Amino acid sequence: MLNYFSNKIIVITGASSGIGKALALQMAASGTQLILAARRLDELALLKTECEALGAICHLYFLDIADEKSIAHFSHTIHTTFNAIDILVNNAGISQRSQAEETDISVDRRIMEVNFFGQIGLTKSLWPLICKAAHANIVLISSVVGTFGFPQRSAYSASKHALEGFFESWMLENKRENIHFTIVSPGRIQTNISLAALKADGTSHQVMDEGQIKGIPVAVCAQKIINGIKKDKRKVYVIQNEMILIVCRKVFPPLYFWLVKKLKLT
Repeated sequence: MLNYFSNKIIVITGASSGIGKALALQMAASGTQLILAARRLDELALLKTECEALGAICHLYFLDIADEKSIAHFSHTIHTTFNAIDILVNNAGISQRSQAEETDISVDRRIMEVNFFGQIGLTKSLWPLICKAAHANIVLISSVVGTFGFPQRSAYSASKHALEGFFESWMLENKRENIHFTIVSPGRIQTNISLAALKADGTSHQVMDEGQIKGIPVAVCAQKIINGIKKDKRKVYVIQNEMILIVCRKVFPPLYFWLVKKLKLT
């Protein structure tokens, strides 16, 4: 039997590490064309070797999702190289570790540019190719804090709230039966996202948070996302104890606010 992803054209942003890398490895199959995009081409080259060993055909591209010119150049290249896109995984993003009152507004803007405007800009630019697929999936890697606020994640949480609101609206507007939207809300996953998270002054956190170390293995996260894609699910949660916070926030907010203040934030 053919692998589900065989002969599909798949774009993955932020593919050089973490969830993006894990998805590429699990989607790689004979005949699959993986369009792997990130800023770190050296890491993409290593990933290409692994994916091609699994039978995939890999195309590597530099992409800075916060730069409109970079998105435009990437989009132009994809339009002139491929006839359609079957799956777009908007995975590129950046996190935060700082108090709202201490964070420079430039950092807030940077996070919104990467996590919100970049995803919208890229998806809109590739939309014509997505429309040409017989069965297309647009996958948004959001966060569980796109569901509720969380300390030291003000701009990050805001960007994910905005991302989910925008794409859920687009999902409701969409009348094309061939296009399906999946919003993924991961909790703490074993990735290096905390290392690159921005501090109040815009420098990198450079600390592997205990929550990330004890989080869900990234391969397990990728498999849950893939299962959601196969079933055309609108929403996929990849979480552990975070479900308690989601339920409390909706059903009994005072308990939610009490619990969050007791949590270890890193």
